[in-house]
Amino acid sequence: MIAEDHDILRQGLKSLLASHPDLEVVGEADDGHEAVRLVYHLKPDLVLLDLSMPRMHGLTAMQSLTKHCPNTKIIVLTVHQTDEYIFSAFQAGAKGYVLKDSPYDELLLAITHVLEGRTYISAGISERVIRRFVHKKGASLETPSALGILTTREKEVLQLIAEGLKGPAIAEQLCISPKTVDKHRANLMRKLQLHNVAALTAFAIQTGLVDMEKV
Repeated sequence: MIAEDHDILRQGLKSLLASHPDLEVVGEADDGHEAVRLVYHLKPDLVLLDLSMPRMHGLTAMQSLTKHCPNTKIIVLTVHQTDEYIFSAFQAGAKGYVLKDSPYDELLLAITHVLEGRTYISAGISERVIRRFVHKKGASLETPSALGILTTREKEVLQLIAEGLKGPAIAEQLCISPKTVDKHRANLMRKLQLHNVAALTAFAIQTGLVDMEKV
């Protein structure tokens, strides 16, 4: 199954994969919430999943799928190359991580590896990931006790960020201004020493702040 919010890329992937004799595209989704719903229903062998999708972030979707559909393997297909995204994705349950500028042959190789029970990381980032593990600098998110340093409002904002809501939607739901949302987001990153939305989302998942039964 393909979960990608850009129509042209999603349709291109679908056409390429459909031409492969051993692969069948059984479904496609253009947002995270729909991706989770379809995987629950279709139970595909594998999902190609973008991270930055509307309605639900890819990391949140992966945590839910790993819990409820453990037989469905996940390959992240993304433009993001930072350590926070890479390690957060694998912590959330990904079995493969492929960059969108990779050649089609590499994507096929990743699919083969993951379906055979192995892990795949794009050649462009694998050396850096291995080097970080060798030097024992693997990504680690803050422990659940770190929630204690957050205010009630910061926890509310963090939960909504992890559920995939953007600034204006968070502001509307909490009856605060978008500028106040931005301030809370900045405070969250400073207090937790996390540097982007992916890392915040992974932290919220790890600490149980996101109720996966409601996604």
